[in-house]
Amino acid sequence: MSAERKLAVSLQMSRTVRDLALAGIRSRFPDAGEREQMLRLAVVLLGSELALAVYPEISSLDPS
Repeated sequence: MSAERKLAVSLQMSRTVRDLALAGIRSRFPDAGEREQMLRLAVVLLGSELALAVYPEISSLDPS
């Protein structure tokens, strides 16, 4: 497999993981707006500590 193809496959896999994580967030928090979904995705992808450092408003989210 060429380097270009490997990169393309890796990028698609990353997009798929992000899309699946976002679908899970939407399922668990159906009333969440786009911003809240993005913040919750940041927690999943970055971890709580880093996400909170980058987006302090995460502390105001209901953890349920």
